[in-house]
Amino acid sequence: MSAVLAAPSATAPTAPTDPTACQDVLHEVFGYATFRGAQREIVEHVVGGGDALVLMPTGGGKSLCYQVPAIVRQRAGRGVTVVVSPLIALMQDQVGALEELGVSAAFLNSTLEGDAARHIERELLAGRITLLYAAPERILTPRFLAMLDSLHERGLLSLFAIDEAHCVSQWGHDFREEYLGLSALHERYASVPRLALTATADDHTRADIVARLKLEEARLFVASFDRPNIRYTIVEKDDAKRQLLAFLRDEHEGQNGPGSGMDCGIVYCQSRKKVEETAAWLVSEGIDALPYHAGLDVEVRRRNQDRFQREEGLVMVATIAFGMGIDKPDVRFVAHLDLPKNIEGYYQETGRAGRDGLPADAWMAYGLADVVNQRRMIDDGEADEEFKRVQRGKLDALLALAEAHDCRRVRLLSYFGEASEPCGNCDNCLQPPATWDGTEAARKLLSCIYRFHQHGGFRAPRQFGAVHLIDVLRGKRNEKVAQYGHAELSTFGIGADLSESQWRGVIRQLLALGHLRAEGDFNTLALTDSARAVLRGGIEVRLREPAEKAPRAGRSRKGRGVGRGVGPRAGGATGAPLPLDDDAQARFAALKAWRTEVARAHNVPAYVVFHDATLAEMARECPTSMDALAGIGGVGAKKLERYGQEILRRLEEA
Repeated sequence: MSAVLAAPSATAPTAPTDPTACQDVLHEVFGYATFRGAQREIVEHVVGGGDALVLMPTGGGKSLCYQVPAIVRQRAGRGVTVVVSPLIALMQDQVGALEELGVSAAFLNSTLEGDAARHIERELLAGRITLLYAAPERILTPRFLAMLDSLHERGLLSLFAIDEAHCVSQWGHDFREEYLGLSALHERYASVPRLALTATADDHTRADIVARLKLEEARLFVASFDRPNIRYTIVEKDDAKRQLLAFLRDEHEGQNGPGSGMDCGIVYCQSRKKVEETAAWLVSEGIDALPYHAGLDVEVRRRNQDRFQREEGLVMVATIAFGMGIDKPDVRFVAHLDLPKNIEGYYQETGRAGRDGLPADAWMAYGLADVVNQRRMIDDGEADEEFKRVQRGKLDALLALAEAHDCRRVRLLSYFGEASEPCGNCDNCLQPPATWDGTEAARKLLSCIYRFHQHGGFRAPRQFGAVHLIDVLRGKRNEKVAQYGHAELSTFGIGADLSESQWRGVIRQLLALGHLRAEGDFNTLALTDSARAVLRGGIEVRLREPAEKAPRAGRSRKGRGVGRGVGPRAGGATGAPLPLDDDAQARFAALKAWRTEVARAHNVPAYVVFHDATLAEMARECPTSMDALAGIGGVGAKKLERYGQEILRRLEEA
């Protein structure tokens, strides 16, 4: 990073002092009457020149926290805001959305031809761009830094907004080495405020962000991590693909009336092979599904992501290579066919559902193999022991969530340091699981493993995984049992009262509780230190009873579409109930058809023109004048000028 040298200091103009400036921009540009939650405090702090680290859930309105200050400061002569973004697709969508609002925005990335890039550079140096989006590796090039130097010397470098700031942390779930160089921005442009934003960061990650970005003096803003519109459901794996299909058919097909098709959603798988197989299988079942993983051709990935962003009713089957920065508000479900690595990853991925504030699902199928595989990946990794220790702790927290008997949301929020009450909107709240005292079963199982090690000498510890252990416990005589003489063990047959699936559940939960660990290529089961306390009877082991079928939600979701729960909230989110009668539904359909035409003409996703919630409020209120239309949440001055008369005409004709 030899190109990063100290730049000449510049004295910035006095920060704007008009207390109404931020509110005016929110209403005039974005069309919202009030800020939401901590947005006002964050915006005013940044407008005043303060550094900040903002932790706010996906869909919580993070973008407004830097977009409003960028516009306010630019109007006060402070110049350009540079937004650090790791993803090309996110840059393009954000810029498209800002242009629809009449805000001068641009991006510099590898998709631009030379002439187009040079044009944007000229506009930037001339001070005619309010927000410029670029990836960290481009920002730290000598050419880009030279442009920033020029702007800084003239007092036209207003703000740095570092999006997806968790990427700077090795403890985070999406570490990107290029983010490490961003500390140079503070060293080089110390007078320019910086705003770092992320949707997920535990204590380790927060501390890492502060240290690596040199944000020790920054003010910390932590919004609630609760996403009350998301229903969390975790089921025991039992033919996971069929369980997924049942979930999709029962909960997410035809939600907006007969013939309305499948909701938009994301299905996460751990491997590339499983992604492609699952996508093909869903297509064979009549569901419009697309694959996405890092091994696909770049053009295929781009095309699939573009379709997902712009079309309705698509299901994206993907590895975690897909999703960060996806701004699509109407994702109605996120499903996991494999266990994520940690709670941060789970939270980030599930948070891509329901960004519009409407009801959405986070569904996961989870089994014994998931626990074994994730623990083995940590143990076999090349990281140092301290890193592995932290990762095991993160996995343990996720396993505790998966095996929880109580409210999943309470446990999830507790992980991020937030106290809460039972939510009434997760599977455990809606259908409390039956539990049983598994202490005796656990002691039988742990004792059997102990006997393996005592009995077999040098042969014993090598290849005795879950299948063989269950055979011995249930008294099953087969070739392997005979080969090792395990029918002679005192524990042979002591578990005949439980079925094979019940014993698999016991093993899975003992692994999750940390009383067992899986070792080596054959996933040999071994005792941990805490197993001794269980064997001595010092620990009660309370276990979930295995479900006969995947647990179903406590109430039907049929009809929970636009007509049952749409409405604007301040600061860019939606969610207040606005029921639509038959006439309003017809107006809503007409507005959606018009929006599709506009989106295609402008080559942007439909939600960039207007969110569903804004169209639904228009359909419900049926304004008949420009003034009345201006009172609809999400209708800013530029959109009113550009689309107002046509919207009124469509409403009148519907």
